[in-house]
Parts: sequence; structure tokens; C-alpha cells
Amino acid sequence: MNFELPSELTAYLDVLDEFIEAEIKPLENENDNIRFFDHRREDARTDWERGGLPNEEWEALLAEARRRADAAGHYRYPIPKAYGGQDGSNLGMAVIREHFATKGLGLHNDLQNEHSIVANNVGLLLMLAYGTEAQQEEWIPLLLAGKRGFAFGITEPDHGSDATHMETKAVRDGDGWRITGGKTWNTGIHKAQYDMILARTSGKAGDGDGITAFLTPTNAEGFKVEEMLWTFNMPTDHGRISLDNVYVDDTAIFGGEGRGLQVVQHFFNENRIRQAASSLGAAQFCINESVRYAMERKPFGKPLSTNQAIQFPLAELQTRCEMLRALIHKTAWMMDTYGNFAVSDKVSMCNYQANRLCCEAADQAMQVHGGLGYSRHKPFEHIYRHHRRYRITEGAEEIQIRRIAGYMFGYMKQMAPKGVKLED
Repeated sequence: MNFELPSELTAYLDVLDEFIEAEIKPLENENDNIRFFDHRREDARTDWERGGLPNEEWEALLAEARRRADAAGHYRYPIPKAYGGQDGSNLGMAVIREHFATKGLGLHNDLQNEHSIVANNVGLLLMLAYGTEAQQEEWIPLLLAGKRGFAFGITEPDHGSDATHMETKAVRDGDGWRITGGKTWNTGIHKAQYDMILARTSGKAGDGDGITAFLTPTNAEGFKVEEMLWTFNMPTDHGRISLDNVYVDDTAIFGGEGRGLQVVQHFFNENRIRQAASSLGAAQFCINESVRYAMERKPFGKPLSTNQAIQFPLAELQTRCEMLRALIHKTAWMMDTYGNFAVSDKVSMCNYQANRLCCEAADQAMQVHGGLGYSRHKPFEHIYRHHRRYRITEGAEEIQIRRIAGYMFGYMKQMAPKGVKLED
């Protein structure tokens, strides 16, 4: 067995680092843009006069960073070469995301806005996999240019993790559909021109089939953003919306009638392994900073690092990082080798463990740094507040654990390519 990362991947990390130093860091530091990352970050990013939405200057800065990354050939890394990408692998994305997060806060990678100079491109990947020929012809150029996008209308106020009991319904009306219901936690809805609304079109509550995804214009009559939900980490781009008899025609169906949940689930594993890698990287950053500070800080005439009360918690966290890193790399490699659904249990393991680890590492970093660690002059409080969301939003950790147990006890079955035997 060879646990070394592919040489072309490690070489690409060096290329990305050079690009960050040459293009992104100067942009981060000009015109006081550093205010979006230092102790002023939450206030600078938030437009308090517009209901807590992201500040327009903040979003413009992110857009400029993405433009530069795209011009340099990095932004589209995971998508096919035919569309300007590099056919990036799941292992590559996991390693890059961890690498970026280990650098700490910065314009190169800010997960609060799902921003990175190497993009996840979920909407585009979904369109490539599930769009009709007509949808792809219309949407792909606009998605690539950043001129169109869609939010995800999945979660409902009364039905969080259970999408099969959703109350939003779509009924046939001639050549189209009438959608009625409501969705919450629609991230990015303040700017999205469309919302991918999941609505029941057939079957009964609890059925996995019979739910259809509709690419619904946000300016459609009857579509209303009711509120933007303020969160632990501001600004907010998370909206609660209502749909009152919203009409869409058949061309809005995405992925086939009654197959909406399959569309969403297809990329859950890819998203979750990348997010787990980001949480791992953020945890490693917190540990690294704590070790460095403990070596420098000398209360009572000796470095903090000589105290076992400082050493032991950080050693425990570092051990967990190493074990988790091995599992994330293995899981991402297996996804590339056997397919997205062949390692669902391991993706859940990686995801919930990484998110817990990050929160604990950020908390320990605050403790090691003392009063300064609790202040906003250090990034740990921001890391904690942001990554705490992933213990809920990427599939609550309780759901992830239940999923693992389902595979363990035979209530769920891994999906493998024909002729491939998965691990017991």
C-alpha cells in the first residue's frame, strides 16, 4: 500500500500557493480589504441596514477573487476539461480544501460564503449530470460566467432532516405545475435568480419517490422571501420563502418527474467529504496556532508548552487529525474508484467527526490563547461559530450516525458498480 499523495496533486498545491501569494494576498490587503478578515470581519461583511445581508463590497471582493482564479485556470478545477476545468478528482478536492483551511481565514477560501478560488460548483455539476439537453444549452454558459445560479429549496420549517414528509406540493395545471408551500434555509436566495424547489407531485408522505425538483424563478408571481434568518455567524444569506400557487411549465422540471431526491442525494457525498476536509483543515490551523503560541508565551517564567495541561489536549486533537486525515483520503479515493454511493457510511463518519473535531479544536485554541483567544482579534471564535453550523446543516450529526448504523446493521445497503465487491 502506498499512502503518498499523487505527485501531480502535491505539485498543484505549490502552484495554488504561488497564485495566492501573487494575486489573492495583495487583493486581500489593498483598500483596507483586510477589514473583512481581522477583528472587524463580522461588522464589515454585514449590511445591518438591509436586514443583515452580506455587504455589497464584501460580495464584490469575493467575485473579483473568483474572477482572478478563473482567469488563472484554478476556479473550475473539478469540472470537465470540455468546460475549462481540470477533471479534478474527489481526492484532489479534499486535499485542496484541507490545505486551504489549514492556512486560516483569507480571501483564498472563506467557507462562510462557500467561497474558494477552487470552486465546488455544485449547481454546474448538477446541471451537467441531470439537465436536459435544452437546459444544458441554456444554463451552462450562464453558470460558467457566474451570470445565473440557483439556491436549494429543500428544507421546510416543520420538516428539517426528513425531506420525504415535505408539505410543499406541485399539482398539474395544463402544460405546467402550480407549487404551494414553503422552504427555509435557502442559502444564497438574496441573489439567486432561481430556486431549486423540491415538491411532492405523487405518492404519499414518507415515500422517497414522487418528489420533483423544479428550477423556479425567484421573480415568479407568488414566490416571496419572507425573512432572512439571522444566525450565529453573520451576515446571513439564508432565507425563508413561501410559494403561493407559483406556476412553472414542464421545462422547469430538473432531473425527471418524481426523481428530485435522487438529484439532491447524488452530490451529497461529494459535498460532505469536501466539507469534512475543510473542517479538518480548520482544526489543524487551530492546533498549529496553539502550539506556536504555547512555545512563545512565557507566564511564570517558562513557556506554556512545558505544561502537560497544554500539551495533552493538543496531542489528543493532533492524533484525531491524523486518523481522520487517513480516513478522508481513503474515502475520497474510494469515491473516485468505485463511485459516489459506494462509501456512504465512511462519508458520514468523516463528516460528523470532522465537524466535531473542528469545534473542539477551536475551543481549545481559545483556551490556550486565554483572553486574546476569546477576542475577535484571533480567528478562533469565527471558526467555531462558522463550523458549528456543519454539525447541523450538512446532515445533522445524529442523522449521520444513524446512517452509519443503518449500514452496520443491514437496514441500508451500499451501492457498488457491477463486479466490484465492497469492504464488509
